[in-house]
Amino acid sequence: MSRSVLAIDIGSTKICAITADIANDNSITITGAGTTKAQGLKKGSIVNIELAARSIKTAVEDAKRVSGSTATSAIVSISGAYTKSLNSNGIVNIQSKEISFDEIKRVMHTSLYNANIPNEYEVLHALPYNFKVDDQDFIEDPLGMNASRLEVETHIITTQKSNLNNLKKAVRGAGVEVENIVLNSYASAIAVLNEDEKELGAAVIDMGAETSNIAIYSGNAIRYNEYLGVGSKHVTSDLSMALHTPLNAADKVKLDFGSLLTPSNDLIELPIIGDENTTHEVSLEVVHNVIFARVEETLMILAQFIENSRLKDQIGAGVVLTGGFSKMEGIRDLAIATFGSVPVRLAKPMEMDGLFEGLIEPEYSSAIGLVMFSAAPYTPYEIDVNKRVRHSNEEPTSSVSVDFNRTINESVPVAEQEEEKTKMVNLEGTKEKKSDEASAVSKFWNWATQLF
Repeated sequence: MSRSVLAIDIGSTKICAITADIANDNSITITGAGTTKAQGLKKGSIVNIELAARSIKTAVEDAKRVSGSTATSAIVSISGAYTKSLNSNGIVNIQSKEISFDEIKRVMHTSLYNANIPNEYEVLHALPYNFKVDDQDFIEDPLGMNASRLEVETHIITTQKSNLNNLKKAVRGAGVEVENIVLNSYASAIAVLNEDEKELGAAVIDMGAETSNIAIYSGNAIRYNEYLGVGSKHVTSDLSMALHTPLNAADKVKLDFGSLLTPSNDLIELPIIGDENTTHEVSLEVVHNVIFARVEETLMILAQFIENSRLKDQIGAGVVLTGGFSKMEGIRDLAIATFGSVPVRLAKPMEMDGLFEGLIEPEYSSAIGLVMFSAAPYTPYEIDVNKRVRHSNEEPTSSVSVDFNRTINESVPVAEQEEEKTKMVNLEGTKEKKSDEASAVSKFWNWATQLF
């Protein structure tokens, strides 16, 4: 029995909705897609909820029309624009001397509780990158191991609550409920990285129209993410200013002649801004120089991000470029020269059933990654935006799955709810701190669980 999913990738210039069927073995079949020009968005963030909702609705209706899907909830991408990341850790005592899923859940919640997350921020992903069992480091999966103590180091990605709420409002305005939210660079990484690249470490850079997002994978987990508000649209505006030509003409020049390879001396005729009936001649060498300067500067800033992450020596597989901007001719050669002594690969989303030709393009990496995230978790464990712990071995029929899929708000007996709340170790954190007494109890519980 397959289930139907709807994924909505919300970008700066386009919104892409994809419907897919996911079988019991997690194999994916793409059933429909709809793409529309984004309105009400700037640099990946919503600036007009009504216009954004209208664009989302158009894309979703197009996808549903093709597939016949009746999905009413969706997994949605969010820009890295207003995200902040931090690392945290947690320690718990293992009473039974054998690590169960409850202990893993507890240690992850503890690392989240220990993180100093500002009031106006909400957790998007909590991704563990190092489990430590007693004194043994880098345990891939601690489940079932004998130990007296379990420790975890977690990379936590947060975003502004207002940004998250505006995104949810826009999607609901399109008549769709938000099932889950995924950082777009994380989704892109899921769609383009192979197992070797995850293991060796790689920096995935999704270069879009108005933004460039980077996520560094190391040891099968995201260790660093950053955002740059520069994309291919900036090349268009540079050309418009340098060549004194309207934006639509500059965009056509970029698409027809945009290349980072050796320039030609040919001349082209372009309309003059403000007087489009008059044309003037421009050398393609000038076009090349303008484009080259902007792309080189962008890549240099991204290279600086990699330096700042202090993980450059851990990206053995090098840099993976995806997104529409990465299609510019010659960008790989310039990237190799800029990033210095690391391999560079241009990536498209992985192929799957029903993925028609138009979707096998770098600009759809994030959208395809969302569908893949719906099918299965891509880290051994993680806490998602719904505060749910996802586990790579989750099986709908297993007893463990029934336990961790359940949330406090579902129809669970009151006594069990109270027990579940105790286990969750103050996930909401900031709300609980409003009461001094509740805060003191939580802190005592946190201290007690870390004793060994």
